[in-house]
Amino acid sequence: MAGSSTETSKWLTLSITLTLATLSASAAISVFFRSKRREKLINELEKSLNESLKKCAAERQGRIRAQQDLRNAMLQPKTDKLETTYPMAPIGIIRSCFSTRNGTPRQPLIVPLARARLTFDTTLVPPASLEGLEEYSHCWIIYVFHLNTDLDKLWKNPSRSKLKAKVRLPRLKGEKMGLFATRSPHRPCPIGLTVAKVESIQGSSILLSGVDLVDGTPVLDVKPYLPYCDSIEGASVPDWVKMDALLAVASVDFSDNFLATLTDCWPTIDKKSLYTSPEEFQILIKQVLSWDIRSVSQRTQVEENFEKTKNEQIYKNEVQDVIYHLNLEGLDVAYRITSDSNVLVENVTFPPK
Repeated sequence: MAGSSTETSKWLTLSITLTLATLSASAAISVFFRSKRREKLINELEKSLNESLKKCAAERQGRIRAQQDLRNAMLQPKTDKLETTYPMAPIGIIRSCFSTRNGTPRQPLIVPLARARLTFDTTLVPPASLEGLEEYSHCWIIYVFHLNTDLDKLWKNPSRSKLKAKVRLPRLKGEKMGLFATRSPHRPCPIGLTVAKVESIQGSSILLSGVDLVDGTPVLDVKPYLPYCDSIEGASVPDWVKMDALLAVASVDFSDNFLATLTDCWPTIDKKSLYTSPEEFQILIKQVLSWDIRSVSQRTQVEENFEKTKNEQIYKNEVQDVIYHLNLEGLDVAYRITSDSNVLVENVTFPPK
């Protein structure tokens, strides 16, 4: 019995020793891994701190450079030259009854039946942008004078554009006036402003009337017309602006077969026309030609010939022999104008290709 008790005591002592050894090893391993994690965390924190310090230093250097640039700019001689540019892209295109500049009214609303459709680029202007505009009777249109012959020079090399400070005015029979006292399309920034009647909203387009815009005009913006602030009571203008009678003709008549010829041409343009019938289109022609749409040079050429000959009969014959042309919706309208400012519309055809 004594030997058995001794043997058991030995095994118990060995077991306790092994257990303690195992616990010590586990504790050592745990301490080792905790130490590694702590070391890794410390390294990450040190790295993050270094990056933050570098970023702060870079920002400080940036502020220092900006302050230096500001001081240098303030030390430079002052100049009134504007160097900032504002690039703008059209948001829509005008499809107008006026195929060319010739015949396009010089001011809005003087030809009530002059129609156009403004079609928007839906990638820039969602149709929802037009909601509510139908509640206004008129709208402002900001556009580009895209047919100016000096447009490329003006934009690409403004210093060589040779912009004229004065322009000839039809109302003053060619006399000159300061550019900004006129509505000439030839301007430092070739941007136009006009007003038109809102006939209807059709999806992503606006049907307009009373326009003075040529076909293909790029549009930059549209704003509603507000009578309470856009119509200025008591506004004054120079006397020469009031002389509209100088550009109004005495009468507009049509040749006997004009409407029949127009009716023959109508099926070709019917589907794309802004007008419902040849008769309505004829009314448009009469409204356009109720104003003398000839250029200053055209009006003065025959008068200069009269001054040379001093023969009134020759003058009248020369005036009546001149045939002028008006292009509306792709149709060529031929007309004459007498020395008494009576217009005779003779024929309508398709222009030669």
